[in-house]
Amino acid sequence: MERARPAALGRGCLLWAALAAPALTAHRLGMNEPRALWQQLAGLGVLAAATAVSRRLPLAAFGLAAALSLALAPALFSVSYGPALGLFALLLGLRAHRTAPAALCFAAVGCAGTVKIALTGPDPVPEWLVLTGTLLFGCVFPWLGGRYWRQSRELTAAGWLRAARLEEEQRLTEERARLRERSRIAQDMHDSLGHELSLIALRAGALQVAADLPGHHRAAASDLRAAAADATDRLHRIIGVLREDDEPVPLAPAGENVEQLVARAAESGLPVRWESGGQDTAVAPGGVAERLLHRVAREALTNAARHAPGAPVVVAVTGDDVRGATVTITNGRPAERSSPPPGGGSGLLGLRAAVTAVGGTFEAGPHADGYRVRAYVPARADTAARPPRPPSAPFTRARRRVAAGLGASAGAGVVLVGSAIGWYAYTETRAVLEPAAYAGLRLGAPAGEVAQVLPDRDVRDPPTERAPAPPEGTDCRYYRASGELFVSVDHFRLCFDDEGRLAAKDVIPRVGLSGEGREEYEEFAP
Repeated sequence: MERARPAALGRGCLLWAALAAPALTAHRLGMNEPRALWQQLAGLGVLAAATAVSRRLPLAAFGLAAALSLALAPALFSVSYGPALGLFALLLGLRAHRTAPAALCFAAVGCAGTVKIALTGPDPVPEWLVLTGTLLFGCVFPWLGGRYWRQSRELTAAGWLRAARLEEEQRLTEERARLRERSRIAQDMHDSLGHELSLIALRAGALQVAADLPGHHRAAASDLRAAAADATDRLHRIIGVLREDDEPVPLAPAGENVEQLVARAAESGLPVRWESGGQDTAVAPGGVAERLLHRVAREALTNAARHAPGAPVVVAVTGDDVRGATVTITNGRPAERSSPPPGGGSGLLGLRAAVTAVGGTFEAGPHADGYRVRAYVPARADTAARPPRPPSAPFTRARRRVAAGLGASAGAGVVLVGSAIGWYAYTETRAVLEPAAYAGLRLGAPAGEVAQVLPDRDVRDPPTERAPAPPEGTDCRYYRASGELFVSVDHFRLCFDDEGRLAAKDVIPRVGLSGEGREEYEEFAP
């Protein structure tokens, strides 16, 4: 804290020095009218106060700079304090979070400048245009730039924070995916090995009832059948025993379809019949649909062998590559039911989730005297299994509206500033009195004679602070000696008495020159 205060004080002093430099040098370079010493000191004091409060009270700092600019020029534009005005507007947008106070302050500055121009301005129209352009380009745009800068920094910080969160979420997602994969592998192992164990139990049962088998071999076959059934039950309870770094492997025979699965089950002794509906191939081989149909049929045949031994089973597949395929496994009434029906088993629940995930339907429940499992898998199961594409950026339209608003504001500002510059150039060039014409004017000439050489307009903002005191009882008019713009030029003053005669003519030199400018123009006299 102790080190931060001197550093902040040093930065404040450097900022004040940078803002004070234009105020001290503008009039010496001829870019501003000279001011009294006390006015310069007062301006430096106001800049120091604005710099001091700019960090904690940026709105107050901008208000001080705007008041100083309005005091110097009703149109708000000045070389001395223009940089300070723009800088404090930038800091206002950078450090203030609320928008309404800044908007109200801009409106107050515009209203105050308009009132002052209307009351004291010699030519209100161009001064009001300059005020509007200065307020837009010197205040509002820097303020918007500061807000954009601040929001960019906040978005950058939020982006890094979001990146860290996304990395953590990605790690958690990968962990969940790994766990889901382990669970899937365990479930596939249960389904595949459970099916194979059921077929082993069927073969052992067939061997047990063989007439030519000795008694001790028949007892061994009975024990084998019971051991296979117990192994199936234990496999159902112990699923999460895979190693962490095991890779998923295909647990079903490579290239086996539903018809081949049914044939293998029939060879093992399961009373199962295949019905294809007269169609050769219902789905494309090797796809998600075929694997789901194989998995449904395998689980249903395993349940039929375990819970309805001896009951006839019918497997039917209908459909095509366009509409999708439906597999139906129906078993009849068993001779002796060994356990409750499998309607609430975890295997069927997993099948339901897998089928519905690709847009299919799954049904399992009692049917007639037995049990039926039916699953419909759409032909586009591979497409349905893919994650949806992320939506387009939600802020595209908002960005376009902001860009259109900024473009419209910039266009309006360009029009205003261009109009002000055009009006300024028009009025200033129309108030130029040629040096030769000025030198040819003689004192005492009537106003009608003098009017023949005078320009269309006179100067509306004359340099009265540099001019000598005019003669009493005269009406004075000021004209420019040159058509140069945006710089200080010499002026001619012509004073007329009550009778309309030229009573005095004076040369008011530009900033930086002394009063010997009169002789420079007298050389044009005839």
